[in-house]
This record gives sequence, structure tokens and C-alpha cells, in this order.
Amino acid sequence: MPDMQQSPDSRNIPIDKVGVKGIRYPIVVQDKTRQWQHTVARVNMYVDLPEHFKGTHMSRFIEILNRYHGAVSVDNLEEILAEMKRRLESSCAHLELDFPYFIEKAAPVSGARGLMEYQCRMVGSLGEQFDFVLEAAVPVTSLCPCSREISEAGAHNQRSTVRVRIRYRKHVWLEDLIALVESCASAPVYSLLKREDEKAVTEQAYANPMFVEDIVREVTRRLRQEEKITWFAVECENFESIHNHSAYALVEDVRPAPG
Repeated sequence: MPDMQQSPDSRNIPIDKVGVKGIRYPIVVQDKTRQWQHTVARVNMYVDLPEHFKGTHMSRFIEILNRYHGAVSVDNLEEILAEMKRRLESSCAHLELDFPYFIEKAAPVSGARGLMEYQCRMVGSLGEQFDFVLEAAVPVTSLCPCSREISEAGAHNQRSTVRVRIRYRKHVWLEDLIALVESCASAPVYSLLKREDEKAVTEQAYANPMFVEDIVREVTRRLRQEEKITWFAVECENFESIHNHSAYALVEDVRPAPG
């Protein structure tokens, strides 16, 4: 049968990324407490395409993924990318995994336990060198310092999302990264709270007011202290409770170079 993908293209335009998106697939993630956590990721797979090829072989992406059924993890990401390059005759391959990660958290007073879901992401690329970025989106509570200062009673607060991306030289646990972010907000978010817990979390937030700028600066300060991390970006979005807009701030890799 004719191979249309391998037929020549006369437009002389290379393509940076071509592939498949939105594959739902089981993966395995390292779990600090239980060693491994099985979850389901939304997978994107791409390669570059030279200007002289008309198309890429989309079915090969699925074939490669199926070879690692039930065992796709950060440990074999580079191996998968290398096979993508070889099978698809490309110079660069990309693999993106978006997945929910669950951590059991205890409420601050009652100790009631519940599972918190965090949306996480692993992005791997392999050209001449392997590159890996780990990302976590962490829901937190923020309380407005201005509102607390000018109000005779109460202050407005809101749910916020802190999204942090890192590159590292030694393994960083998702649990540790998430805990670091939660400690930099007005208060954490929990899946299960009793009345005594709600009182404690509300009072914690009121005692610790933070602008969106405060949160990204505090996360940045803490990430700078982590020697294992070689690059990071942190952004925060506050879904304002009394405004018809969100507040947003971003900091990327502002750590001073080693002396």
C-alpha cells in the first residue's frame, strides 16, 4: 500500500510539533507514602517533521504508548521519547502528561482525613538532550490585606490557584512541592473540615493576609532555598470574591546565580 506520509512535500516548511493530543491513558506516579500511585493522564505526543515529508505516522504514537501499558512514569519518560524519535524518524520528541494526583490530608483540629486532588503535569522533551518539567496546580486560600485593614469587621477572601513548574537535579516529591506552596498562602484548602476546623482555617487566613504578589514572592523565596531545583516558574491567580475579575502574578527563575 502507498505510504502517503513519506511522500515528498514541495513547500519546504518544517513543522515544529505534529502528533496526537488528548489520549486518556493509565500512568504510574511516584508516591512518597505508598511508593506508587496509579492514575489516568491526558497524554499529548509530538515530534518534529522535516520539510521534505508530507506527514507523520499518527498510529505509531499509539503503538509506542501501548508498549508501556500500565508502566508510563517519569522513570521511563526518556526511553519513550527516544523510541518516538527512532520510530518516527525525527530529531526531537515531546511528551505531555496531565493527571490528577491525590494526597490524604488531615484537618487541622479534628484530624478528619480526606483525599485532596491536585492537577499535575509532567512534560518531557528529547532533542540532543533530555529536558523534564514537573508542574503542580495547588488550590489555596488568600485573604486581602487591604480589605482587612480598611474594614471594621471581616475581610474578603477567595480561593486561589498557585501553579508551580520546576526543573531539578535530584528527585522532588510532589507531596513536598505541594506542601511548600500551601505553607506560602493565607491558609491551605482541605477536602474535609468539621466545624472546629472551619473556625481554625478561617482564623488562620485572617491572621495571615496576603496579596497575590505576596504569595508568588513567598513561594519564590522558598524555592530559592531548594538546592535540588535548577529552574522554576510560579504563578498565582486569585478568583476574587468581590470583583468581576481575577488577580494574577508570575515570577520565573529569578534566583541569583551561585557565588
